[in-house]
Amino acid sequence: MKLICGLGNPGAEHAGDRHNAGYLVVDRLAARLGVALDMAKFDARVGTGRLGAERVLLLEPETYMNLSGEAVAAAARFYKVAPADVLVVHDELDLPFGRMQLKSGGGTAGHNGLRSIVACLGEDGFGRLRMGVGKPEGKERTVGHVLSGFSLEERTVLPELLERAADAAVGWATLPLSLAMTRFNRKD
Repeated sequence: MKLICGLGNPGAEHAGDRHNAGYLVVDRLAARLGVALDMAKFDARVGTGRLGAERVLLLEPETYMNLSGEAVAAAARFYKVAPADVLVVHDELDLPFGRMQLKSGGGTAGHNGLRSIVACLGEDGFGRLRMGVGKPEGKERTVGHVLSGFSLEERTVLPELLERAADAAVGWATLPLSLAMTRFNRKD
């Protein structure tokens, strides 16, 4: 089984925030797979489906970003999913809007959701799909940036980006990681 987690903050007031890029990708993947995220378990919205022969658990923590690891670790323990079979989809300030990057392991780069997941899983060897949301001028604007909505121009291309990101998540689950990275970590 593979666990694909989208990070975000719950509530209608955060629905369109850049910080909810992970939720948006998992919602797109769930729609594609015909999976309803209608189970409430582990302080998360959860749904199960299949990617070919592979069972997949889609998860969106309903805690705020800083506590995301509790839901991810609880689901991974319950379903006996190894960290290497976990993919976390999250917003990434260090990538320009429109870029995405698949990778395995690494630091948290100050991302509180990732920090929580590393702390709760006890390791950082899980997969990441980093969704570029751009970086604002000046560090003091970071929180406002990730908690703001996408610009009109960004919203026009967002559906295409979410499709590409859902493709990357499928690639992570069904292909060798090196092949998935080669295929989806393009700069275009």
